[in-house]
Amino acid sequence: QVQLVESGGGLVQAGGSLRLSCAASGRTFSSYAMAWFRQAPGKEREFVAAISWSGGGILYADSVKGRFTISRDNAKNTVNLQMNSLKPEDTAVYYCAASLKRYSGSYYSEYDYWGQGTQVTVSS
Repeated sequence: QVQLVESGGGLVQAGGSLRLSCAASGRTFSSYAMAWFRQAPGKEREFVAAISWSGGGILYADSVKGRFTISRDNAKNTVNLQMNSLKPEDTAVYYCAASLKRYSGSYYSEYDYWGQGTQVTVSS
């Protein structure tokens, strides 16, 4: 069983930055692929970024490429999402997800465990 707890959300003005963190339980965190998804009100959950077990493979949604950076610290069992140049359309609940595979992509169904989410609100 894997438990994921997100933190770091909040309210920020457009153009600002936030750093989300996800703390994971479990001794085998270093063998999981991890990802961030988001869900805005009235919309489906969408992929944001993914990182492979070693950090060597990274994937971003086109909408965040060049603005967001995903990283992981296997010694601390954490995965982070640095979000810069935030836009109002980035407003959503952000979810951390873990896959039992070492490499996973952008599909919701590839991930086995989910956190409760953290709210990010970007004002214009």
